[in-house]
Amino acid sequence: MREFWIARGAILVTAALNAVLINHLTMFPWWLASVVEVALLAPLSVATAWNHSQMRHATSEHHWLRIHHHRRMIRRAAIVLTAIITLINFQSLYVVLHALLYGAKGTTGQSLLIDALNIWFTNVVVFALWFWNIDRGGPAVRTFVKQPVADFLFPQMGSDLPGSEEWTPGFFDYVFVSFTNATAFSPTDTLPLTGRVKVLFMVEASASLLTVGLVAARAVNILA
Repeated sequence: MREFWIARGAILVTAALNAVLINHLTMFPWWLASVVEVALLAPLSVATAWNHSQMRHATSEHHWLRIHHHRRMIRRAAIVLTAIITLINFQSLYVVLHALLYGAKGTTGQSLLIDALNIWFTNVVVFALWFWNIDRGGPAVRTFVKQPVADFLFPQMGSDLPGSEEWTPGFFDYVFVSFTNATAFSPTDTLPLTGRVKVLFMVEASASLLTVGLVAARAVNILA
C-alpha cells in the first residue's frame, strides 16, 4: 500500500512542477495542467484506498474476483493519467526547446534554463511511473504473482543474496532506473528486456539528451 501512495505523491510532484514553470509553455492556461492532474489523481487515490480496504474483508472467491477487476481498472486509469502527464510535459519540452533555439518574446535565457531543468526532472518522474505501472503487469500483480517474464532485469533478480528470491522492486527502484537512464542515456545496472520498455528507454533518453544538450549550449552562450 505504501508504494501506491509514494507513486501518487510523485504525481503531485509533477503537478507542482508544472505549476512553477516560469514561462508560458503550454497552449492552455499555466495552471490548467496542474488542476487536471490533481483532479484525475483524487478519484484514483480514493479508488486505490477502497480497493485495499476491500482486500482486508474479502471472504469469498467472488470478492477476490471483484477486487481483481477493480485493480485492473485502477491500473488502466493510472496509465491514462501517466500518459496525460507525459503529453503535457513533452508539449512543454517542445516549446522550451523551440524558445532556446529560436528565441521567444518575453523570455530570458536564465528562465528558460530553469524551466528546462524543471521539465527534465518531471521527465524522470514520469518515466519512473511508466516503468512502475507496466513492469510484470503492474505493482499489484508483482506483489502476488511471480510472472516468469519480466520487463526489467534488476541486479537482485540474478543474485544469490539472502532474500533475493522474495525480492520485488519498489517505486524508488524505478525512479533510480529512470534517473540513471536520463543521465547516462543508456541502461546502467538494470536492463530492459521487453520491446515496450526498450522503446520507453529510447524515448526518455532522447528527450533527456535534447534537453541537456541544448541547455548546456544555451548556458555557454549566456556565460559568454
